[in-house]
Amino acid sequence: GSGDLTSTHQVDPSGGFSIVKAVGDGGSGDKTISHGLSATPTCILAKNLDSAYNWDTFWAQGLTATSYSIRLNTTDNQLSGRWGTVNSSIITCKENYTWVGTDNFVYYCFANTEGYIKSGTYVGNGNDDGTFVYTGHRPAMIILREVAVDNWLLYDDKRMGFNSSSAGNSNLYPDSNAAEGLEASRAIDILSNGFKLRTSNATGNASGGNYIYIAIAHNPFQYATAR
Repeated sequence: GSGDLTSTHQVDPSGGFSIVKAVGDGGSGDKTISHGLSATPTCILAKNLDSAYNWDTFWAQGLTATSYSIRLNTTDNQLSGRWGTVNSSIITCKENYTWVGTDNFVYYCFANTEGYIKSGTYVGNGNDDGTFVYTGHRPAMIILREVAVDNWLLYDDKRMGFNSSSAGNSNLYPDSNAAEGLEASRAIDILSNGFKLRTSNATGNASGGNYIYIAIAHNPFQYATAR
């Protein structure tokens, strides 16, 4: 790929997802990397492959600015200065955060794609009849986080596979080594067109809390396998 750093890509034919591997050039300052998508990424997960580094994430909405990040592997609040310009061609990475030295990095890049990928924001209501988040598809996996000091939550449609009024879908904590939870206090319903919080717990549905999320379907709607 074009850009300051040498990169290789694997791109979903639907255009909504790419995996990019790039290697640092030993220089300094901001570096650009091409992401291979035909649209601007709305979410990026980045990790150093050679050194012990935190995961940095990019969000087009929800943080103070697009230069900010929330680490996927910690409960820390958002941090500034992790990203530069991100557009329909390139990602601009900050030295010592989203690229460094001659280390290899991987970037999982997602662009909102109707019926397939949706990242965005929602506001919690602090009620067991919680906020409904429209995604336009039935999510197979959801990752969400309050923009505050808090845990990440990850849900999918396989480990439990159905909605439960007593416990909700099983959650995992990307920032923790804890076993999966089947907790009423983290309850969520996975629906045909989005998801709905079923808890007043602050981790997923604090009253007035600002949240970021990404929801991914099995297949793009236009390539659905149902008959």
